[in-house]
Amino acid sequence: MARIIGNLAPEDDLMHPLGPEKNFNESAYYNFFDTKKSLGGWFRIGNRANEGSAERTVCLYLPDGRVLFSFGRPSIPNNDAFDAAGLKFEVLEMTDRHRTTFDGNVVELREPRQMADPKAAFQNNPKKRVTFDLEHVAVGPLYGHKAEEKPGEDASQGFARAHFEQHMKVTGSLTIDGEVQRIEGFGLRDHSWGPRFWQAIHSYEWLTLNFGEGLGAMVSCVQRDAAGKETSKGGVIVRGMEMERIVDAQITAEYEDNGLYHKSLTAKIKTEKGAEHTITGTVKGFIPLRNRRENLETFIGEGMTEWRMGDQVGYGLSEFLRQKK
Repeated sequence: MARIIGNLAPEDDLMHPLGPEKNFNESAYYNFFDTKKSLGGWFRIGNRANEGSAERTVCLYLPDGRVLFSFGRPSIPNNDAFDAAGLKFEVLEMTDRHRTTFDGNVVELREPRQMADPKAAFQNNPKKRVTFDLEHVAVGPLYGHKAEEKPGEDASQGFARAHFEQHMKVTGSLTIDGEVQRIEGFGLRDHSWGPRFWQAIHSYEWLTLNFGEGLGAMVSCVQRDAAGKETSKGGVIVRGMEMERIVDAQITAEYEDNGLYHKSLTAKIKTEKGAEHTITGTVKGFIPLRNRRENLETFIGEGMTEWRMGDQVGYGLSEFLRQKK
């Protein structure tokens, strides 16, 4: 069993009781990056059973810049499993081994920025049939936290009452319109539960980095309010089952002309042991996504990124969230 860091239990890898909040969300997310193929992707299921549906996303970055993408809100009757619209997550061994499978159609985006207008992007681009069967095996500890519900807590301001992450080795097969590719790479998974609205956080930058089986990292900068009074910066560096916390992080980015789509970035980090590192990233594949609720809109920029830290070169994801005015 993988090492657990934080007030978590192995059983937290499984599903949790459905909370009473209308916006109660339990979600799991997996990403993977095969550096030899310059191929990667991520997929997520967010169960919102009290609303009667799930958020189901599949996103694959191809070596030539194309992005294959699918999103849906299928109906779900309960919070018993992560199984929605062809995408399924299974826990084979708690904290150690998971399986993700998918069988469904995705839209092929030769110009991924077209997803800024999702309706047009889905209508005007061809479809591909995709299946995958991947195994995710722990190469780092499971780290995170879970908090109890606070009296008077405002569920509308919730983003995740409990949350954990873990670096994984990822192997298996990916088939696109009958063409099978063997996947051998690394990635990160996360699991969270509790009340969530995407509009509850003003902005964040979330970076996942994979440099092989012996080294990974996660960097996070979260600004909860527009004034910047509630800001948290941190993350982890993982070497095998050992973890060193990041206590400070400064992220700067270079953007495309619209000032919103990031194309490169630099993260200067400091660890709890006083070590300082500079990480640079170049976005190799990018897609702009959004979440809408009532008259509010959240932008989420998803970039498959090539990372450099010292003499290490790896791949991962850079995710930027912003609230649109």
